[in-house]
Amino acid sequence: MRVLICPDKFRGTATALAAAQAIAEGVSGAARDTVLIPLADGGEGTLAALGGFNRVSNVSGPLGDPVEARWRISGGRAVVEMAEASGLLVAGGAEGNDPLSATTSGTGELISEARTAGAKRIVIGVGGSASTDGGLGAIRAMEPLVRFSGVDLLVACDVDTKFLEAPSVFGPQKGATKAEIELLERRLGRLSDLYLEEYGTDVTDLEHSGAAGGLAGGLAAIGAQLVNGFELIAEEVALEDAVSAADIVITGEGRLDTESFNGKVVGGVAAMAKECQIPVVAVVGSCDPGVVLPDGMTVHSLVENFGPERAYDQTKRCLTNLGPKILTDL
Repeated sequence: MRVLICPDKFRGTATALAAAQAIAEGVSGAARDTVLIPLADGGEGTLAALGGFNRVSNVSGPLGDPVEARWRISGGRAVVEMAEASGLLVAGGAEGNDPLSATTSGTGELISEARTAGAKRIVIGVGGSASTDGGLGAIRAMEPLVRFSGVDLLVACDVDTKFLEAPSVFGPQKGATKAEIELLERRLGRLSDLYLEEYGTDVTDLEHSGAAGGLAGGLAAIGAQLVNGFELIAEEVALEDAVSAADIVITGEGRLDTESFNGKVVGGVAAMAKECQIPVVAVVGSCDPGVVLPDGMTVHSLVENFGPERAYDQTKRCLTNLGPKILTDL
């Protein structure tokens, strides 16, 4: 039996790689061989899914303090994860963040370093941001923009939110008050006019343009391509070939809900497995009782099997212990 294990992260408790390794340990007794492909959807974990870091740079953090940000370059392709330089966790979470002044400058500095290092294709994962600056900080840090002529900038997005919707959708989780959200909305409105005037690009109706507080839209204004993060990563790691060669596919994430089937890892893997007529299992931390599962998918919840405390505090152990049950119940 060949088992492909390709989960997303279990946010706050296990990286995608750690989750895959734990599941693999649990099914090792019954599997002839296991293939591990940790995945992401453009948010946190994108760098790890595309090979992990091999460079570290000192750049401006979201609130201006210097931070060490990891990134990767190999064979002319660079991978930058904005959460490393401009992420909410870097800012100290919502409690430590200043949503009005948080900037994407550090992300722009990372992109510039990738270009200086010779990258011709730069993948930018844009989830987990502290900022709602519409990408202006990043663009200013990338100037002069002429040096990006002939460089493919691919923005891996994990949401479909549009540019002007970013403050209301993501502002609260970044610590913004209602008054601050209204101010950020006005700022992005003026910024969209500026982008149209300077670059000839109307970012307001672009799908994904509100990702990372509008960073995606800002990068689109200067010529970047906005793409579905899961689809980009799946192509980069040849996921479809791995799925078609498997007897069973196991994916997973921290919480399964309706959004899991809207461009996210679990839904994308399930669709690919269905197309290849391969059985698919989702192992999740918890499952929204209202979620409608696609035909042919089996779900195992850690909370249901081990209780909420163990599921959160001992996630990797629970994933391993669940292994025999996963294969027995197929």
